[in-house]
Amino acid sequence: MSTPVDAATPPAPPPAPPPASARTLLPLVVPAIVVGVVCSLLFLALSWIAERLQDVLWEHLPDALGIGGYSALWIIVMLTLTGVAVGLIIWKAPGHAGPDPATMGLGGEEPLPPYVLPGLAVAAALMLAGGPSLGPENPIIAVNVGLMFWLGRKLLPKAPGALWANLASAATIGALFGTPIAAALLVSEMLAGRPLPMKGSLWDNLFGPLLAAAAGAMTTTLVASPSFDLGLPPLAEPDWKDVLAAIVVACAGAVLAMAAVYAFPYVHAAFRRLRHPMLMLPLGGLVLGLLGVLGGELTLFKGLEEVKEIAEDPDGRSAGSFALLAVVKLAALLIAASCGFRGGRIFPAVFVGAAFGLFAHALVPGVNPSVGIAAGVLGVLLAVTRSGWVSLFTAAVLVSSPAIIALMCIASLPAWLLVTGRPQMQLSQDGSALR
Repeated sequence: MSTPVDAATPPAPPPAPPPASARTLLPLVVPAIVVGVVCSLLFLALSWIAERLQDVLWEHLPDALGIGGYSALWIIVMLTLTGVAVGLIIWKAPGHAGPDPATMGLGGEEPLPPYVLPGLAVAAALMLAGGPSLGPENPIIAVNVGLMFWLGRKLLPKAPGALWANLASAATIGALFGTPIAAALLVSEMLAGRPLPMKGSLWDNLFGPLLAAAAGAMTTTLVASPSFDLGLPPLAEPDWKDVLAAIVVACAGAVLAMAAVYAFPYVHAAFRRLRHPMLMLPLGGLVLGLLGVLGGELTLFKGLEEVKEIAEDPDGRSAGSFALLAVVKLAALLIAASCGFRGGRIFPAVFVGAAFGLFAHALVPGVNPSVGIAAGVLGVLLAVTRSGWVSLFTAAVLVSSPAIIALMCIASLPAWLLVTGRPQMQLSQDGSALR
């Protein structure tokens, strides 16, 4: 006679996947290192070209013409002409320089065909040099993923295609941030809730991407020596005042950024009614030029170098000046992302968050500038990217202080409650907001 099964007994959990063997992981070493180095060099090459072109457009050319490089006239002319140049690339280049960036996340979700990549790279370089408020992360990840996917399928056709996309994404993220930690966090976040690409544990699946990210980060560090550290005074012993300030600034920064997130589909739809890149991009460039005149030269470009400039002297501007920088930069990010410029939203969002944090410090001097900047960046990035790891990592890396990490973990929780379940700063193919 069989024993009846107790209905209250929970079902046994599925067995844990067996770990991958060393024989499975060792073949990933050489491809991961090669992909990491190549992706970093491509990112550095794109950045170098954009920086040299920026010097020509904003220094050498206006000097030769006897015009102030950052005069109101030059800012409006350059941003408008940048819209014309990028619009022409998008109109005429094969593949139209990739899909609408408003519908893309960090990049690399689907490998682009090789014929699309040159136009996307040129459009990204022109954008970075011309001054619109977008960063290089989305286009360079898309270019590297598309190129590595194509080369990998040619050289090692038996390897799964997803391998090359994962390696290239991780390698480029490592190169962008100068550390493989960011890539490990992001890849683990992307794999959450999905079937793992290969047999084994999560760490087995991170082995190749982490190695590619390390190779990319080391190549960037050896060649360019990048640094996200703003050189702010370390926060040695935080107290309850710092905890309260971190929570309030992070939540307020998230609310500020959510205003742009809610406006995003409407502004995007307004530009799409023009129906042609040679109308959308020049008009967007003109609006960005007007915003640049209002906010000044610090509100131009991707924002990373400009963050370092405003952080050098936290007490050097009034609360109103910092508020103006934050609002104008956020508006410029909204316009640039809506009208079709090829670029990412993380780097300009960092500037918005840093300026907002310094606004909080100027308004309430008791707010430590390190806490204000880190919490402001955390809140704005949570709203814009909807990625907890990107937001926490970026906020912590800007201020080299172990105490900041604990504060940001605490501040991220109420800020996350404000943004989760709400629209993202990314659109679906039909132009509606994603949640």
